[in-house]
Amino acid sequence: MCLINVSNLFTEHTMATPMEDVGKQVWRGALFMVDFILSNPVMFRGATVLELGAGTGLTSIITATIAKTVYCTEYTELETSTITTFLCLIFADAAVEFSWTKEEVADLNNTSIIIAADVCYDDDLTDGLFRTLHRLCSNFPHTCTVFISIEKRMNFTLQHMDVSCEAYDHFIHCMNQLQDLENGQCSFRVDQLPSNFDQFILYERVEQLELWKVTATPLPFKPARSDPEAF
Repeated sequence: MCLINVSNLFTEHTMATPMEDVGKQVWRGALFMVDFILSNPVMFRGATVLELGAGTGLTSIITATIAKTVYCTEYTELETSTITTFLCLIFADAAVEFSWTKEEVADLNNTSIIIAADVCYDDDLTDGLFRTLHRLCSNFPHTCTVFISIEKRMNFTLQHMDVSCEAYDHFIHCMNQLQDLENGQCSFRVDQLPSNFDQFILYERVEQLELWKVTATPLPFKPARSDPEAF
């Protein structure tokens, strides 16, 4: 096993990160996801992968060394709506530099794996992530596997007068909601994966790091039943 030192990629070290700069930092959840991907190359080889909330893009870059195609996206808040979307590149004006082609947008239907690393630190962003996952997976004609890495960050709150992790609690709530959802289009199964896979990146793998798997399976199409009593 070869360990990769990513410390030389960093140009600045800070003890705290303001909210506006979180996307400029490589978080442990991203490195944790990289370790999982490098530990399971067969799973990702030849796959079309979509990363949501890619931040610096490190996870997408590593994934691209294995997968067939990787779509790297970041979230944005649309000025004309309160809805948060993680697919800002899809909604970009076609005339904007680096926007996606129609062929690339259409190719998203071939996505078999979605990854999201350390993006559930804010309740609004977590809600946006799960809305996006639901929208995407409900329209895929095939089973899609979602991998989400998260780090539980414990904080003392005056509200509870105790140490808690409200962002993590909200994430678990959204996962449970997704699994219980019955929309007639697909079913969602949620599993927490073991974290004992090999470590390829040099970082502190703390016990608060978790990896979750969501399996979205399309349901068989059921034609509407003709029921005279319904009219």
